[in-house]
Amino acid sequence: MTSNTEQKQSYIKMREESDLSLEVVILLILGVFMFLFGLLLFKIHTGELPYAPDSTYGLFLIIVSFQIITMGKTPFGDLRRSWAIIITGICTAIIGMVACFIPGTLTELVRILVGVILFVGGISLLLQLLLSEKKAKTWMKTSRILQHLTIACVLVYGVAIILGLLTLLPGITTNPETAVLLIIYGISIFYLAGCIQKVGRVYPPEETLELNNSDLKDSFRFFKDASLSLSLAVLIMLGVLLTLLGALLFPINQGTIPFSPDGELGLLMVIMAIQMTSLGETPMGGYKRSWLLVIIGIVFATLGAFSCIVPGILTNMLQTLLGALNILGGTILLLKRFIPILREIRHPPSEPVMVPPIVKKMMVTQTVLNFVAIAFGLSMLIPGFIPSMLVPGIVIINGLLLFVLGYILHKINQIEERTPATVNPS
Repeated sequence: MTSNTEQKQSYIKMREESDLSLEVVILLILGVFMFLFGLLLFKIHTGELPYAPDSTYGLFLIIVSFQIITMGKTPFGDLRRSWAIIITGICTAIIGMVACFIPGTLTELVRILVGVILFVGGISLLLQLLLSEKKAKTWMKTSRILQHLTIACVLVYGVAIILGLLTLLPGITTNPETAVLLIIYGISIFYLAGCIQKVGRVYPPEETLELNNSDLKDSFRFFKDASLSLSLAVLIMLGVLLTLLGALLFPINQGTIPFSPDGELGLLMVIMAIQMTSLGETPMGGYKRSWLLVIIGIVFATLGAFSCIVPGILTNMLQTLLGALNILGGTILLLKRFIPILREIRHPPSEPVMVPPIVKKMMVTQTVLNFVAIAFGLSMLIPGFIPSMLVPGIVIINGLLLFVLGYILHKINQIEERTPATVNPS
């Protein structure tokens, strides 16, 4: 009886909405990536597993880009989330995507870029932590949780500096030693994520955020705060990814340039994991961001990271999974949208419902996106079902439609902000 009660309580808790912040979500995914990379590097060193350095470095750059675009957190410190910062993050993401898709083209560039981010970024963040009057010096005197936060930051930044040096100067140590450092780095990131989550519960955000942007001039719009929500930021990243992928698929299909399907599939899985864990958005629609959904997202991120690091093992499984999710998701969302319309046609309301033109545009865009998602899923699930020269066009249309949808959602948000709230006299 007690066991059944405990199982029910555990199930209820899993269904509860999680309070993980976006920063914690991205840190968890980065921690999973680094910890897994460390474990796999032992097998890679002995030759038991293959290794794809391009997509490994590329995935790291894309995770860093998410931090830059969504929060303004750069590897060198927190900045105002301006359009300049967002564009910088998008450019970094594009470099990471090309490295994931096309092996051998940007190997040295991404290695050096990752090394600089870890080494110079680690030194910069460590100096800011130790020298700022509002950070370590204050935190160590304030509370126990802030003391833990300081220790976690020192560990993460310190290991990052060492890993950055090893990345910039390959060969100065052995793979097993690097693997141990990667595992320590992953555990340190988990520790930091836990500290940030606890600090967020204890202290209001305005007490813990320190944005050193007073020197930026508001007269330049390019450097002003960008009114870009998290969901729009993720849409932009997906739009860039799919448009770039579609453009590259034309020469890839002709055999002009190489292609890494594992890098593509792994990257799609990780971005889907970020959507699920931070927004509760899945291919089947939006759901409550429960702990169960967060766990599923972490599993997806693990599979995606594995595919980027070790090619050729999960290819068929991930292709089938992503294909099925796109087909099911597109079909379910179409049914959810059209069944209520059919009901209204059969049982029309007494007074016609006026739908704003911009909402109609959004519905049309979402409908086309759902059909495109089904076609994309079919191309992955049944290779050859759709002619190979049509697939790039489908992927590009998918990416461009995400930009259109993002623009429409941004306009709707602006209209809602300008519209005064209706006051209920009761």
